[in-house]
Amino acid sequence: MDKYGLIGFPLGHSFSQVYFNQKFVDEKIDAEYVNFQIADIEELKYVIEDNPNLCGLNVTLPYKTKVISFLDEMDGDAQAIGAVNVIKFIRKGGKLRLKGYNSDIIGFKRSITPLLKPHHKHALILGTGGASLAVLHGLKQLGIESVFVSRQSTPSNLVYQDLTPKVIQKYTVIVNTTPVGMYPCANQSPDIPYDLVSEQHLLYDLIYNPGETLFMEKGRKQGAIVKNGLEMLLLQAFASWKIWTE
Repeated sequence: MDKYGLIGFPLGHSFSQVYFNQKFVDEKIDAEYVNFQIADIEELKYVIEDNPNLCGLNVTLPYKTKVISFLDEMDGDAQAIGAVNVIKFIRKGGKLRLKGYNSDIIGFKRSITPLLKPHHKHALILGTGGASLAVLHGLKQLGIESVFVSRQSTPSNLVYQDLTPKVIQKYTVIVNTTPVGMYPCANQSPDIPYDLVSEQHLLYDLIYNPGETLFMEKGRKQGAIVKNGLEMLLLQAFASWKIWTE
């Protein structure tokens, strides 16, 4: 039986295991999908050793960049982004090669595109983790100029205290790539000035549990378009399966 799985920490919120195992049942595919909750990326080598029938892995927080050192090669998008969320296991002549891909960029672009209006030219990306890199490149491909926002100041990003009325007025797309607001901490939200958000804004949250995060709720009450990350997750899952099986 072929085996697929997910590495990350923690994985209690994961949707992938249920999704893929149901897919295997529905489509009569002789395979299983397993969560590998690892506290350190170094444990990946034991996951690989202990599961010789592994055909592919998804990668989630906090390992989308750390996993790269374990790979033999990456496709163009993953290389440009510098983050991987899909690994394909390629076995030839008794040798195993691991190739990294990024399906986050596929899912994100296809999910956000129908919501974009002509005035959506600039975006704030909250967070600087692996998913934020896919969002940055996805928005760039859609012609939207973006800047990161994080708690620590660097020459290439803003901090939350920089989000003045002028900044919020200019950056009408705000994408949350942080875990702030994810179940079970659903009473939290990124520290942005929600009172400055208007109907001109689009607030997109990569979180999908809860279905409406506090970030989304606060934006919606200001008249903004809001969307969670469930469709993105589904689209990147479709892309993962295509990568593993093509």
